[in-house]
Amino acid sequence: MAGDWTDLAEVETPCYICDLAALRRNLDILARVAERARCKILLALKGFAMWGVFPIASQYLAGVAASSPHEARLGRDEFCADKPDKEVHVYAPAYSEADIADIVPVADHIVFNSFAQWRRFRQQVQASSTAIQCGIRINPEHSEVKVPIYDPCGRYSRLGVPFAAFQGQPLDGISGLHFHTLCELGADALDRTVAAVKRNFGTYLAQMKWLNLGGGHHITRPDYDTDRLVRVVNDLRERHDVDIYLEPGEAIALHTGALVTSVLDIIHNEMDIAILDTSATAHMPDVLEMPYRPEIVGAGPPGQKTHTYRLGGLTCLAGDVIGDYSFDEPLSVGQTLIFLDMAHYTMVKNTTFNGVRLPSIATRDPATGTIEVLRRFDYTDYRNRLS
Repeated sequence: MAGDWTDLAEVETPCYICDLAALRRNLDILARVAERARCKILLALKGFAMWGVFPIASQYLAGVAASSPHEARLGRDEFCADKPDKEVHVYAPAYSEADIADIVPVADHIVFNSFAQWRRFRQQVQASSTAIQCGIRINPEHSEVKVPIYDPCGRYSRLGVPFAAFQGQPLDGISGLHFHTLCELGADALDRTVAAVKRNFGTYLAQMKWLNLGGGHHITRPDYDTDRLVRVVNDLRERHDVDIYLEPGEAIALHTGALVTSVLDIIHNEMDIAILDTSATAHMPDVLEMPYRPEIVGAGPPGQKTHTYRLGGLTCLAGDVIGDYSFDEPLSVGQTLIFLDMAHYTMVKNTTFNGVRLPSIATRDPATGTIEVLRRFDYTDYRNRLS
């Protein structure tokens, strides 16, 4: 994969770049899975909302999964425009009256996190001029994610209705159930989750028209067992006579993007430190939050190659450090570094902390060799966020 990105050395920096061929490969995998499993796959905007490529994604996917009124509107305006067969699904831990007022005109499905919220907004939703299907998010109380901050089913989780609170609730007006238990996991984790759902909520499935299996499915990862996923989904669909939705975000953009940066300065404080024109905290926050260590074209772990550097970000945060990397040759000011797998959870999570300029957003088409910058950011983007 690293060699596929070496033509980016002359790109303006910092810049996120989405490779259109890689994106289409992922989308093709997802479309084939959807066809085999006779399910619908949605683009989860919380992970990847680069609407400049929605005309491509909408050729393969059934719609979008949104987590807020703004995401829902973006999905309706940019993904579903002039495509009446595309769907907008919305779930949030809670809605305000203003949220519901904004969501109702653009949503096809609305999932509620509690029966109290459903009762509060039921009349408002059902008064819509369009038929909106409503669901409840359930908590299967089955954990697959080992890192607590990313475990939707951890103890005291606020996400979804546990079985004890679900029992005895009237389901009139509820047409589906939603659950989400995964994060960067395989079909085996989904299989175990489905078994837990059947144990706790199986008696209610006959009353439902659809099930949404949430996100966290790493379907486009090379070692993902798509055959097992298809078996699990087909069994659910056929046994319980329900439509099935999946809403991966990361799988759609996995290995499709790069963040191109430049070295601004090199200093020494017991070790060599290179300061870049990007930032871990502002431009790739999952490096600190997950945490994880992104791959860089031509670099290795510290000590593997001749010259080791700590790569630091541009902000004043002391911990704005991307990590330690080694290189065959010394780094120099102005040199380009290319971080890989930077399409998902970067653009959607970045900030203007310190007033640092956001990276530009571009696409790369290997078939033509063209790089098109879709968006550049400037002072007004920073200013207009604040007052």
